[in-house]
Amino acid sequence: MVDAERRRLDEADLTGVAWRRWGPYLSERQWGTVREDRGTGPDSWAAFTHDQARYRAYRWGEDGLAGFCDDRQQLCLALALWNGADPILKERLFGLTNAEGNHGEDVKECYFYLDATPTSSYLKMLYKYPQAEFPYADLVATNRMRGKLDPEYELVDTGIFGADRYFDVEVEYAKATPEDVLMRITAHNRGPAQALLHVLPTLWFRHTWSWAGGAEKPRLHAISDLRGRATVRAEHAELGVRWLYGETTVGVLVTDNETNNERVFGSANDSRYVKDGIHRAVVHGEAGAVDPSGTGTKAALHHIASVPAGGTATIRLRLTDIQTDTDPFAGFDEVFAARIAEADEYYAGVLGTDLSADERLVCRQALAGMLWSKQYYALDVERWLEEHGADPLAADVPLRNSDWRHMVAEDIISMPDTWEYPWFAAWDLAFHAVAIAPVDLAFAKQQLNLLLGRRYLHPNGQLPAYEWNFSDVNPPVHAWATLFVYEFEKARTGKGDRAFLENAFHKLMRNFDWWLNRKDTDDRNIFQGGFLGLDNIGVFDRSAPLPTGGWIDQADGTAWMALYCENLTQMAVELAVQNPVYLEQAKMLMQNFAWIAAATNHVGPDGMSLWDEEDGFFYDVLRRPDGSATPLRVRSIVGLMPLAAATVLGSEVRTAFPGLVTDAAGFLDRHPAVTKALWGHGRQSRATGPMLFALFDEARLRRILARMLDEAEFLGPHGIRSVSRWHLEHPYVLRVDGQEYRVGYVPAESDSGMFGGNSNWRGPVWLPINVMLIRALLNLYAYFGDEFTVECPTGSGRQATLYEVAREIGDRLTGTFLPGPDGRRPLYGDAPIPHDSPHWRDLVLFYEYFHGDNGAGIGASHQTGWTGTVALLPLLFRSRVAAAMIPRPRRLAPLSVPS
Repeated sequence: MVDAERRRLDEADLTGVAWRRWGPYLSERQWGTVREDRGTGPDSWAAFTHDQARYRAYRWGEDGLAGFCDDRQQLCLALALWNGADPILKERLFGLTNAEGNHGEDVKECYFYLDATPTSSYLKMLYKYPQAEFPYADLVATNRMRGKLDPEYELVDTGIFGADRYFDVEVEYAKATPEDVLMRITAHNRGPAQALLHVLPTLWFRHTWSWAGGAEKPRLHAISDLRGRATVRAEHAELGVRWLYGETTVGVLVTDNETNNERVFGSANDSRYVKDGIHRAVVHGEAGAVDPSGTGTKAALHHIASVPAGGTATIRLRLTDIQTDTDPFAGFDEVFAARIAEADEYYAGVLGTDLSADERLVCRQALAGMLWSKQYYALDVERWLEEHGADPLAADVPLRNSDWRHMVAEDIISMPDTWEYPWFAAWDLAFHAVAIAPVDLAFAKQQLNLLLGRRYLHPNGQLPAYEWNFSDVNPPVHAWATLFVYEFEKARTGKGDRAFLENAFHKLMRNFDWWLNRKDTDDRNIFQGGFLGLDNIGVFDRSAPLPTGGWIDQADGTAWMALYCENLTQMAVELAVQNPVYLEQAKMLMQNFAWIAAATNHVGPDGMSLWDEEDGFFYDVLRRPDGSATPLRVRSIVGLMPLAAATVLGSEVRTAFPGLVTDAAGFLDRHPAVTKALWGHGRQSRATGPMLFALFDEARLRRILARMLDEAEFLGPHGIRSVSRWHLEHPYVLRVDGQEYRVGYVPAESDSGMFGGNSNWRGPVWLPINVMLIRALLNLYAYFGDEFTVECPTGSGRQATLYEVAREIGDRLTGTFLPGPDGRRPLYGDAPIPHDSPHWRDLVLFYEYFHGDNGAGIGASHQTGWTGTVALLPLLFRSRVAAAMIPRPRRLAPLSVPS
């Protein structure tokens, strides 16, 4: 039986019913966008500050607390709050820029995404709002005084939640129809005394009329309702007419979404009523700051609630395309009850019945965070360049992204979070698609197709990396994600989407050629991708000119390209089932892999190779202009990525395509130098069994695993660390021209200013890298089987199959989010969270990365994004997710997730 939410998805994706048109596509804070930067300086974050956001109309996107909007962000609905003590309305989240904190890029609020369905038929989030004055200045000042070795100073550290003097403000949305949206705001006073709360649901139009080529200006009108309801009529040339109904008689404050030029720029205002008019009317009592005629482009329904200690106040609203003369709130609670029940039913199907209650809670909140993080993103690069006074067709335009003038974006994109962004990153988005596939397969496919489309993919074949610099390079994981999503759908439905796979394959081949032509400096099949998303993991900034000159042969860049070959080969073989023309591409890709694998293991006349036989590990190699070379002996995930480039083709390929195997054998016979540098040629040329693509032999695999599974090195209590703990006592040091460059083990926040000091790949656990290692281990298990065992952990005497090793790592990762024996979730570390409080203990955050020794959440606290892959882990060893991860695993629990 198909549940109600899945029926809505089918209606949306198969017949065009607009269930996806409205959703949580509004940022909580457009903090990091460079699109709004009107200057050309290096600090876009300072170009549009939190303070200015109250006064300035945005150009490309809007923000608002617990926001909701249409898929072109034309009409926005969000929540504003005031506790009577703050100097400003709480209209958006507050966080620090790099210059304002010891590590920067961190939101300083407490909020949680609790539930969401793919069509946004039901959404729920929680915002914890202090009753005392919000400590804006304290958060900035204290963080600014702290050093790199100090922890971030968070809102919970200020004592603002002492004695439970705060409101838990729950915001829920439910759709009665695709165009009829119900909003319920429930404020719980957790404190010991009665407290006053101003609640201002706010409706406004994104400002498009003064810079969009003469677009017609929309209008909001406050309507007098004889039935005692506050009502706003919204008129838009494209959206038509919408009605926002309040349930009671409250004041409707109306102004314009226009920049307060006097306040921001010291010039005359274009409108008498400006963006901060509602703030001034409520906080400062300036009645003249809002339009007495009740007409404008921004309106708020001003509710004032005196909430008793332990009490609750509830506000109900309805945003709809229907004008009604009857009660718009008839059946309101019944719609909510139905949507909540349908959400429960949907997730019962997604998550199955095998998970514990805590595992289900973590998975559901992780997926809720990812669904809430679907954000509207708009950028027309050519128009952006013109607005900055540049000729977009001129050469050497001194503005960022000037060589991406073809790019035009106006899409809903899965973002890493909702406050720092929206700006996508190519490899983040690939992991998002993988994590979101079990809950919204069509959206996952659409996201993977997006960056491969002509509006994004560069004519030269490059994928845009991220908004700060589209021309930078992220790891090429798009092919792996595409294949995962394809295999997942095939496992769930019995049929893969060939059109999706074929379209992606052709675009990915263009990108693969770009890598071959642009990132192999001396045509040796060794790659130099740059920073590859790993920020400060290297001795040097790998995306900048080296102090030594020359370049770095990258173990991880080369491994990513090997994996790219493997994934494309898998795709070509799958497509060849119906069209043999793809066999030729499969053969070519297998040869590409052979050359890369041979180059990885080749020892040149200078004695240098990515593999270090003495240490039993892969390292980057620094190559100087004079021809000398130095291995950069940092034990990091850079050296573990060759392990991740392990892929199995099932034994059925041998019988289905014998010519493919024969051609591969013939290639090796014709190239004895390649064969000599490879391993397992004799074993893999046998007539039966799976075929393994890998960059190491069995002996090297054991040496790599011995390090990776050593708890004194990589294997932490909560997953694989990004740098070996061995470097805590033995930092790697390289001296160049009298300057010292150092990499040590730093389990928490960065101690380096590299990349702004806002992330750390020198010790913490990162979920996506662990997922790639788990994938490789499962593939290796599919090849070696039960007879291949290793010590896990190293030195423990406990032998484990590679399947069991993969599961051990998965369990350690999942354990980061689950309550331990003391009832505390490790991800909260020593934070003063009242774990015994029912109002805190079941709330989970999905941090950017995690402390290498104790699992505490580090970095951006709400960056669900790729950390949402944790939702896969409890499912991985007991569901169809496993079938998408590896071909025909030898020993997995039955596929128990319902179709």
